[in-house]
Amino acid sequence: MVLENKLNITDQLELNRSEERISKEKAKKLFDSGKINQIKVGTFAGLKQIHKYLFEDIYDFAGKMRDVNLSKGNFRFAPIMYLEQALKHIDKMPQSTFDEIVEKYVEMNIAHPFREGNGRATRIWLDLIFKKELRKVVDWNKVDKADYLSAMERSPVKDIELKHLLQNALTDKINEREVFMKGIDVSYFYEGYDEYDIHKLL
Repeated sequence: MVLENKLNITDQLELNRSEERISKEKAKKLFDSGKINQIKVGTFAGLKQIHKYLFEDIYDFAGKMRDVNLSKGNFRFAPIMYLEQALKHIDKMPQSTFDEIVEKYVEMNIAHPFREGNGRATRIWLDLIFKKELRKVVDWNKVDKADYLSAMERSPVKDIELKHLLQNALTDKINEREVFMKGIDVSYFYEGYDEYDIHKLL
């Protein structure tokens, strides 16, 4: 079933293309406008800001906590009845070391607070924590898609693979536009969106 959207699109492939193009354009603006520097780092409020900015032209639920249960494969994300509680717990989690930041990221992925677009919004959120706390960001070009997806799948039980992958991809080029833009393209590629090159969009 195609998600209800503001564009009144009823074809899934068409929605995927429009969602990729529009939200990538918004990701570009988020960086170029400097609005990215106004995000509340490491909080659910900050993640809501990112999600709303990326997807508000496409979905009414942009920046709003989901009201349905979600699962992927055999994994069930946080049930609705515990979601708010889980997010409050994540807000209080420490984020001063590399390990703490990745552990917080894993918990936010398990929470999966939005109906759609969790991964893409949460990777930006993760980079903002790294930037603030460690003066580093992830060079996502160095993180293989299959390795990343399998590490994420296993992370609720054991996060050592994910930590290894991200540790080896950290860079101190924290304000470089190109690192951010390429990172967005890779982030979308992880989710199966690779129709548009962000550099060729408005």
